[in-house]
Amino acid sequence: MYIDSHTHLYLDEFKDDRNEVVERAICSGVGHFMFPNVDLGTIQPMKELAAQFPDRIDMAIGLHPTEVNADYEDGLDVIEQEAQSGIYKAIGEIGIDLYWDKTFKQEQMEVFRRQCELACRLNLPVIIHCREGLEQILEIFDSMKQIPQGVFHSFGGTADDVRAIRERGDFYFGINGIVTFKNASIKEVLPVIGADRMLLETDSPYLAPVPKRGKRNESSFMIHTAGYVAGVLGITTEQLAEITSRNYHSLFG
Repeated sequence: MYIDSHTHLYLDEFKDDRNEVVERAICSGVGHFMFPNVDLGTIQPMKELAAQFPDRIDMAIGLHPTEVNADYEDGLDVIEQEAQSGIYKAIGEIGIDLYWDKTFKQEQMEVFRRQCELACRLNLPVIIHCREGLEQILEIFDSMKQIPQGVFHSFGGTADDVRAIRERGDFYFGINGIVTFKNASIKEVLPVIGADRMLLETDSPYLAPVPKRGKRNESSFMIHTAGYVAGVLGITTEQLAEITSRNYHSLFG
């Protein structure tokens, strides 16, 4: 049984068939899910869908970097209060995203730092979104007394990036449908990461793998990514499922 370690099945893209999408994933062999929060407006729909499948869905709470602006304090206060409820397995998704807009780079860095500190206080791992922001993330880690465990979600970096991240702490790397894309360089980095440091994910509804590319992504599509990754690593899909599921439980409990 596979675990989708990063999926947003609670978003509006699934408003007409959320439960059916979860059931379809379970039938395909994806039996457990991590729902990372995106913004304040997604907390309630995330909780509602998770309540329908309490034994199969874990949740994470965080303020996504693209939601950070000059008025981040109120949103961050809500996240910090919510995180202390005890119902979440991680702080996420959090991080740095300078791909779309660099206007609030300093604010993003401050919010990321504070959410990492929150994770350490609560003894929770972090789910990190990093898009053109690794330099800033490593800078923050280098300034911290304690670095939380975590996963770099939708990882697309180089072998040197893997080594730089691992030098800082106890991190895993989330691999999704991007690895199946024709010109994706991450496939060459998989052996450097190794199955023992890998989590499988979809990032649904985004980044559908080949042969579903261009469609609304859903957790059942993860079997295509898994088959591709297993082939690159030279192991069976059953071995990959066992290893990545063990990694998930090691990180998230």
